Amino acid sequence: MANATVEINAQNFKNNVEKDGIVLIDWWAPWCGPCRAFGPIYERVAGKHPGVTFGKVNTEAEQGLASEFGIRSIPTLMIFRDQVLLFAQPGLLPENVLEDLITQTQKLDMNEVRRKIAEKQPDEATAQAAASN
Repeated sequence: MANATVEINAQNFKNNVEKDGIVLIDWWAPWCGPCRAFGPIYERVAGKHPGVTFGKVNTEAEQGLASEFGIRSIPTLMIFRDQVLLFAQPGLLPENVLEDLITQTQKLDMNEVRRKIAEKQPDEATAQAAASN
């Protein structure tokens, strides 16, 4: 069986993440024990969802990218759908939890998600303006 995951780096990050559909990213490093334990789980789940992009970012090789996304602990899983970051959490996830997260992501009404994001943004702009005064 071919690899079900895509190696993501600074050069191909936008092409892999800034697209419609569901994209999962596993931030990992070769020396990380929990990352090595999560890898086979991630690969197995990836094989069951051919319509979902499963990316892997080696934080050792892509330190700039990891820094840009504030990765402080690995493994960290991020889930994007239609270019919106929906989930970001460090730690090894069991297979059933990963499957549940994918199911929840597939069921989301993205118009509703975008509406909620838009509602929050004016509040954040007001808070930032107040903080700078």
